[in-house]
Amino acid sequence: MQGGEHVIVRRIPPPEEEHACVFREAEMQAIPLTEARLLPPVNPSKIVCVGRNYREHAKELGNEVPADILIFLKPPSSLLAPEGRIVMPKVSHRIDYEGELAVVIGRKCRNATDNEALSFVRGYTCANDVTARDLQKSDGQWTRGKGFDTFCPVGPFVSDEVSPEALDLETRVNGELRQKGNTRDFVFSLPTVIRYISSVMTLLPGDVVLTGTPAGVGAMQEDDRVEVSISGLGTLTNFVVAEGRWMSSELERAISR
Repeated sequence: MQGGEHVIVRRIPPPEEEHACVFREAEMQAIPLTEARLLPPVNPSKIVCVGRNYREHAKELGNEVPADILIFLKPPSSLLAPEGRIVMPKVSHRIDYEGELAVVIGRKCRNATDNEALSFVRGYTCANDVTARDLQKSDGQWTRGKGFDTFCPVGPFVSDEVSPEALDLETRVNGELRQKGNTRDFVFSLPTVIRYISSVMTLLPGDVVLTGTPAGVGAMQEDDRVEVSISGLGTLTNFVVAEGRWMSSELERAISR
């Protein structure tokens, strides 16, 4: 805060392996948040997600808590910036919000142990694992239901100044509280999640891990305002629009916001 308003004063340096970035922190000047156009604060090669990592969420959808970690992927093309528009595809009749803590990887990670897992983390941010629930159920696997363009809003910023063990998470739709959880209620701890994923695939700098959603998921409607808030990580705000109302050029602008 400066002068009573939120100001961007620092940018986390890019991973050492990210040679394409030419940003120099010394060149950055403070920017009022109200004047900044925020892009997705991540550029992952993949988005790895954890399913049913809160007991009450598994229960509300009629599922058992998995005996082992359940993972799936969302494509990087599903990323959406803060304030961007979540586009409801015509082929689905139920699009759900799922507020989640997102983890951003900072170093190449393969076969990490529980003890060292968090040392590979660059920072944390808010995410919304938008889901076409009817397609997820009818397909039997989750790629289509989770993978549409605009189905992974992330932001508003990545922070390395929070501890992930006990973060409050809330999701609101049009100001009404729909989800309220805390990361201490994870079925599988974050170090365990990173160890498990890195035993399957190499996590690269910039990759994103979505850690699961608490109970309270529900459908979104056209013109809804959806907010995911996590203590110390701000609020990720997005709006919902119907695919039929948007031309392809407008959809491209929504994705790039």
